[in-house]
Amino acid sequence: MRIVIAGGHGQIALRLERLLAGRGNEVAGIIRRAEQSDDLREAGAEPIVCDLETASLDEVAGHLEGADAAVFAAGAGPGSSVSRKDTVDRAAAVLFADAAEQAGVRRYIVVSSMGADPAHRGDGIFDAYLRAKGEADEYVSGRTALDWTILRPGSLTDDPGTGLVRLEASTGRGSIPRDDVAAVLAELVETPATAGLTLELISGSTPVSVAVKSVAGN
Repeated sequence: MRIVIAGGHGQIALRLERLLAGRGNEVAGIIRRAEQSDDLREAGAEPIVCDLETASLDEVAGHLEGADAAVFAAGAGPGSSVSRKDTVDRAAAVLFADAAEQAGVRRYIVVSSMGADPAHRGDGIFDAYLRAKGEADEYVSGRTALDWTILRPGSLTDDPGTGLVRLEASTGRGSIPRDDVAAVLAELVETPATAGLTLELISGSTPVSVAVKSVAGN
């Protein structure tokens, strides 16, 4: 498979690139800064320099031509402004979905956040983040030309992955190592039967592959 990942230099994305490349897939990561390219190559991914905040639909669609799957793992990141929560966490996700549709890429995975909700209330930056992610999720879930899956991890940690998770429509609050988020994403990319599902993810007691097969109805 060829998989294109938006936010290719993110902590989860780099882990995902290593996993997918290690399975023999052709992986590309979209990054904003050329100096990040070596990190992607080290992870086994082809770097594509493209700023999703300023790129046109045609430009992004061109980068997605020939892909079998697209993963939106971009984010404005901690310390970013309310306006960038909108331009990255919402608008870039919408653009990437539109570009995937234009390029004929059906499989589309979104890395969202637990608590994402377009109607979330509050004036803080994290409140704006949850609204932006919720608005993006709502948009993507309405695209009938995409076989979308939305993944909403709990609080992210840098603890070593255990390979044991809880993956359900609703898990309740909890934390999850980034290693395990990447492992679940790698399985989801290759499990199209999870299309149409919005899933929450925290640490648990079920092996990743079993958890993904379970939600896929297998």
